[in-house]
Amino acid sequence: MASDATIAPAPPKFRVRHVATDRPWVWLTAGWRDLSAEKSVGMAYGGALALFGWVLALLLFEIGTGWAILPATAGFFMLAPLLAAGLYEVSRRRELGLSTTLADAVAGFRRHGAQLSMIGAMLLLIHLVWVRIAGLLFALFFGLNFAPSLAELPLAMLRSGSLLPFLIIGTGFGFVLASVTFAVTAVSIPMLVDREVSFLEAVTVSIQVVMENPRPMALWAGLIVLFTGLALAPFFLGLVLAMPLIGHATWHAYRDLVQWDDSAAGGPGVGQ
Repeated sequence: MASDATIAPAPPKFRVRHVATDRPWVWLTAGWRDLSAEKSVGMAYGGALALFGWVLALLLFEIGTGWAILPATAGFFMLAPLLAAGLYEVSRRRELGLSTTLADAVAGFRRHGAQLSMIGAMLLLIHLVWVRIAGLLFALFFGLNFAPSLAELPLAMLRSGSLLPFLIIGTGFGFVLASVTFAVTAVSIPMLVDREVSFLEAVTVSIQVVMENPRPMALWAGLIVLFTGLALAPFFLGLVLAMPLIGHATWHAYRDLVQWDDSAAGGPGVGQ
């Protein structure tokens, strides 16, 4: 018979909590407290993302694909949950009473990096599918010969009778892909930063959370879209504030929605 020393400890158990529809406002309030307490880290994080947005937009203009800025920006919604891993680490450390530097925040990406990279690959694939669909729809509705200058592109699209169906169909595809992305990342990435679980386990729990809390999660998704959309409108400047706020709030959503029983494992999650 194997000795007790060779028996692996039982994995910690958890349960998905059911919360009130208006619970996302509590998460935002808690996220604001985290941002206020660690504002230098949060602002630096948000500023880096805003700078990335500027570089991406200028690059697309430079290579003559200005039309791709909109779908690329929409794709930001799909990649943002992974980009916020460092913010989850800030909130995790603050919950434990630890101070945090920007280097500590970046270390959040190294926590269970292999599993996080799998989610990153999945999100990148979804983003590439969306950009490809957007390009095909643009060619389908406006034609391959539709090539006004960048300065004339907005007015040329407004004058076209194809603009409305293009927006309706494109929005429909984007909604489906964004909904899938939200379901699989709602709590999965904060969970991977917090716990030693697999990529598939985290995604499964995330989907379960969304299915068992449809109303609060629908409100939360709507608030994320609203705040991020407003942040992107002034040429990405709003990301300096919106990104860290949403990131910290997402951590609190995870902590509120997934309740762990650490007694089975003999203690809290990895790194706590």
